[in-house]
Amino acid sequence: MNGVVHSHVEQSIRPYIDLIDSLRSIGIQKDLALPTIAVIGDQSSGKSSVLEALSGVACPLELRLKKVTGGVNWKAVLSYRDKKKEFNDSSLVENYIEEAQNELAGKGVGICDELIILEIMSPDVCDLTLIDLPGIARVPVKGQPEDIEQQIKSLIRKYIEKQETINLVVVPCNTDIATTEALQMAQAVDPKGMRSVGILTKPDLIDKGTETKILDIALNKVIPLHKGYIMVKCRGQQQINDNISLEKAAQTERDFFQEHNYFRCLLNEDKATIKSLAVKLTQHLVDHIKKTLPQLNEQIKKQLWEVRNELKECEDGPPQDPKGAKQFLTQTLTGFIDQIKSISSGELIVKDNLFVQLREKYEQWNNDLNETKISFYKLTEEKLRDSQSYRGRELLGFSNYRVFEDILQKQVATLKNPAVDLLNAIKDIIIKQFNDVVNQCFKNYPVLRAITLDKIQNIQSVQQEKAEQRISEQFDMENMIFTQDPIYLKSLNEITAEEFSKDQSPFVNKKCTYSDMLKAYYEIVVQQMSDQLPMMTTLFMLKQTTQLMSIDMLNLLDGANVKELLSEDSDDGRKRRDLHARLERMSIAQEKISKFM
Repeated sequence: MNGVVHSHVEQSIRPYIDLIDSLRSIGIQKDLALPTIAVIGDQSSGKSSVLEALSGVACPLELRLKKVTGGVNWKAVLSYRDKKKEFNDSSLVENYIEEAQNELAGKGVGICDELIILEIMSPDVCDLTLIDLPGIARVPVKGQPEDIEQQIKSLIRKYIEKQETINLVVVPCNTDIATTEALQMAQAVDPKGMRSVGILTKPDLIDKGTETKILDIALNKVIPLHKGYIMVKCRGQQQINDNISLEKAAQTERDFFQEHNYFRCLLNEDKATIKSLAVKLTQHLVDHIKKTLPQLNEQIKKQLWEVRNELKECEDGPPQDPKGAKQFLTQTLTGFIDQIKSISSGELIVKDNLFVQLREKYEQWNNDLNETKISFYKLTEEKLRDSQSYRGRELLGFSNYRVFEDILQKQVATLKNPAVDLLNAIKDIIIKQFNDVVNQCFKNYPVLRAITLDKIQNIQSVQQEKAEQRISEQFDMENMIFTQDPIYLKSLNEITAEEFSKDQSPFVNKKCTYSDMLKAYYEIVVQQMSDQLPMMTTLFMLKQTTQLMSIDMLNLLDGANVKELLSEDSDDGRKRRDLHARLERMSIAQEKISKFM
């Protein structure tokens, strides 16, 4: 674009354009309207050609032109959503923009109000930022929705109705200007034409005899606009096909006006050529920014006051400063730890608390064990009736000790699966109780909640393996058939008390004694299992889990991403987060604008 747009404004205007660009970069347009130039036009009005002549590329959605020196020939940055591309080849722009548009709006058919930003830095462009809006289409092409015209007009109105927007209306000279949709839309939102600029394109295509009529329009005599009209002649399709450079096209444009019998006067009054357009647009934008800054400053002050008041009314949340957030996280984790410790120690006395539920399971376990006595005693009688077939060298009336051992071991083995079932049931109860505490303590913090729930599952899984190993060991010990004699004899005496007097030896009736001995020993087994299993499951699944969870949760503080852990997921949290984001944007904007006041 060498020679097309030269340095035409003092360096003092550049900071104003950079100010608005920086405000837009921090997202302040979400809160208030910024001064900008919006380019609108009917399809085939020459809008794209005008933007191409200004920038040297096919039109983007938001175009930021920055005149730079110091060895930079041409550089561009294309950004949208969270994506950014930097490149030094202008021929790549059109493809990159098309890719972005396809991603945002669907391939070649959709309309999207998300802006694509193209920043171009070159010594051959003017300092200018403008927004290109879709051409007004009346008939949908293949794949487009039937209401495409309404969608486009709605998007255009969103920009041009704002008082902070300068409307750049592109209309071709070879049509009836009064009937163009773009001008009608501009007039609807700016009836006095105070913030509209008319761009007349395609002056070489007008019918002979209409020159004076077109000239009257250009001289602002037909449909007056406060900022007037500028006529331009951009590259035609044939020139594009012939690869005519923009620099050469600019010279051709000037020659056209210089040699035109009617439009020569426009050149003399700086109302023609792309160069004049660039100069005037830049000056219009800077003047508009200067005029708008006091109003922007007052709007920001007002919104800052409103945001701070809304934040005071919000439920307290994590502090925004890193130190305060770390302290808040520490308090939050400590509160959770205190709760699970209270639960595991039985200090939390409420209806259906953890120990009420555990006690129910343990009582059921004890009842189930006692019920096995009936079947075991029946089995014992059957085995002993056939005990003589197991005799070895024993005298009549004695049975082989291995029979005694075998009966007990087989009975004990039947209790192992129910014991594991008890462990699983206890695990589910404890996990449910701990999860309830997690959801209560971290209800607004999804990341922290998810991490803690995972920790509970992982710790419980490890503890379950330990408990299952311990239960297996307990059953291995029970297979050893051992007890202290006084305990065994006490139990045996209690069982035989109805048949024998207290002074009579319990070994008189040998057949009855073997049955009684099995029953006596099984009483000890039941009592041990009734006590040992609850103690094991409580130790491994509750007490140790609580200790491990307490340590693990405090370890989160080491090198923690506090902001991520305390990211909120609730209506209050989202509102507070949005308010803090607004507060930050407004504070930065106020600081930036204050330098110009």
